[in-house]
Amino acid sequence: MFYYLLKYVLLGPLLRLLFRPRIEGLENVPETGPAIIAGNHLSFSDHFLMPAILKRRITFLAKAEYFTGPGVKGRLTAFFFRSAGQIPVDRSGKEAGQAAIREGLGVLDKGELLGIYPEGTRSHDGRLYKGKVGVAVMALRAGVPVIPCAMIGTFEAQPPGKTLPRIRPVTIRFGEPLDFARFAGMEQQKAVLRAVTDEIMYAILTLSEQEYVDQYAAVAKAERPTERSAREHGVPRAPLG
Repeated sequence: MFYYLLKYVLLGPLLRLLFRPRIEGLENVPETGPAIIAGNHLSFSDHFLMPAILKRRITFLAKAEYFTGPGVKGRLTAFFFRSAGQIPVDRSGKEAGQAAIREGLGVLDKGELLGIYPEGTRSHDGRLYKGKVGVAVMALRAGVPVIPCAMIGTFEAQPPGKTLPRIRPVTIRFGEPLDFARFAGMEQQKAVLRAVTDEIMYAILTLSEQEYVDQYAAVAKAERPTERSAREHGVPRAPLG
């Protein structure tokens, strides 16, 4: 109930006023039945903009840290994310990936829309990074279509580290559904999962027109302090292998 209060009364109208989102390809999102919407992830506000413009409810897998903050602020944040249709996923440890897949399949089993950011984290520089194969596992196991989605302009509106967004228009663009029925029963094959994931990322790239980096975003983020320290000490950066 609170999800729809946020969507139609409290948060949705405010987001539409601030960002004036231009929606393209909304007809590609099925009106009924389970499906995965896989998008790029540029801003904290992405979590809320897409639910605000979709006619159907969508559930996202969100990092568990949003739900475990201390004190009153932490409890309020957790309540807000749960109310907005977010499911906490622990991204640490060996079982993290499997837990995310189980949660995602549970959403799809109920015939609902599941929102996924295949990059696994927000882009720190506005570029599109290599996708993780969890989206392919869920698509093949559930036998559902994947709708690629591009958020355009949200990085400029609210880049990482900026608490309050800038008031500026954004575009949310949906592509044609991707059907992976030809790979049914092959979700144990690593080469198939990589191929499916890369096809999804290419579709997102085509919609977003971002620069693509064939590296996981988390790895790229982790390298940044090392690179900065090396530059400060005059040490050249070693090429990636």
